[in-house]
Amino acid sequence: MLFRVLAIVIALSVSACSSWVYRIDIPQGNYLEQKDIDKLQIGMTKEQVKFVLGSPVVEDAFNEDIWHYVYRFKSGKSTDFDAKKQFTITFNDNKVVDAKGDFELPESYHVPMVN
Repeated sequence: MLFRVLAIVIALSVSACSSWVYRIDIPQGNYLEQKDIDKLQIGMTKEQVKFVLGSPVVEDAFNEDIWHYVYRFKSGKSTDFDAKKQFTITFNDNKVVDAKGDFELPESYHVPMVN
């Protein structure tokens, strides 16, 4: 009987310790800020976009003229801190023709690039 009680106490103690496990924050993808998006303009080349935003996380396998910038943050502390942002840029003839996502486009975006 004492052995069973001792086994139950040990099992409960071990399971209680598992709730104190440290969980790390997991950021994945391209972390973009509004100040980065503010530098975009219609007519930018792919190289210019890569210089401003970095390489995209996802290039469409069926259409190389669509780039997806995706960022996901999973907090180890609470799901209240979890975040997800996405931004898509469409090119035509190696020039930006459309951009949309979780960021606001600046007024300067609509002014075409002059080469």
